Amino acid sequence: MISNQILQSTIEGLKGITRVEICIMDTEGKPLASTIGDAEEYEEAVLTFVESPADSQVLQGYQFFKVFDENQLEYVILVKGDSDDVYMIGKIASFQIQNLLVAYKERYDKDNFIKNLLLDNLLLVDIYNRAKKLHIETDVRRVVFLIETKVEKDSNALETVRGLFTSKTQDFITAVDEKNIILVKELKENESYEDMDETAKMILDMLNTEAMEKVQIAYGTIVSEIKDVSRSYKEAKMALDVGKIFYGERDIVAYGNLGIGRLIYQLPMPLCKMFIKEIFDGKSPDDFDEETLTTINKFFENSLNVSETSRQLYIHRNTLVYRLDKLQKSTNLDLRVFEDAITFKIALMVVKYMKYIESLEY
Repeated sequence: MISNQILQSTIEGLKGITRVEICIMDTEGKPLASTIGDAEEYEEAVLTFVESPADSQVLQGYQFFKVFDENQLEYVILVKGDSDDVYMIGKIASFQIQNLLVAYKERYDKDNFIKNLLLDNLLLVDIYNRAKKLHIETDVRRVVFLIETKVEKDSNALETVRGLFTSKTQDFITAVDEKNIILVKELKENESYEDMDETAKMILDMLNTEAMEKVQIAYGTIVSEIKDVSRSYKEAKMALDVGKIFYGERDIVAYGNLGIGRLIYQLPMPLCKMFIKEIFDGKSPDDFDEETLTTINKFFENSLNVSETSRQLYIHRNTLVYRLDKLQKSTNLDLRVFEDAITFKIALMVVKYMKYIESLEY
């Protein structure tokens, strides 16, 4: 359960303090971490020690110690020397590795719990019972952040996020799929959605700088009960999807600020098709040429202002009016009329949504 890198770092730290050579082996006599150059030579001695009933023993000039995970033998520690001081160092090393086992096991159990909580795999009574056993508060404010990386299983991004938040013991970082990192963040009573935006910006800046990653971040609503964490997660997922479809220019999307995109995202596909057929009479905005699409988008950007739009497009006002008249003839919608402009804008968003859904089916 503990990585060899962590084991190696631990015994190197102990050696730096005690100046005693230490080796950690598995129960088959294979070195996992060592400051000893010829650790492989002690394989037979380790196998003999594993079979013996003793918890510690002196063999071939080394003190041997057993480390158990509950009642299961997990590691054998070799410490060079046979003096009382070396015995004490061996007991300290065993105690340290034993504590690491407990800590990693607890972390693993918490990670499993959080994953099942997010995915709604737990009964209500199980949520509270397991949270109590794992010493996780059940009635504090939390919010779920979803961080999508461009690379699957991005360990650099995951470690960067962990480095930002793992010092806070009640924040949880996990993953339930290949591309998304999930942060379940505990909040103080005075923290608001403005603070959530700042947290998202900090994560974004750190990942852009440290991990050199382009990411998108979404977050759900703040919840007060642990049973509602899964709801915040689902909201963050929806916010991420809606952001991709309608707000591609945003790196951070909050569930509470999805606007009309949230409504369109929840429309059934048959209703979308019926609406588009009604508006465009079987046509699609894809059928418009590039010039028309550029004109439409710039007109919306400038809040239906004809003079400003023509100025930014470097065309005469009459040319813009001609294009709008031409569009009106083909769609029966006059973008200079607010109601028609709203209808057209919604139609464009519905088409974006339909394309997104179709892309998921392939």
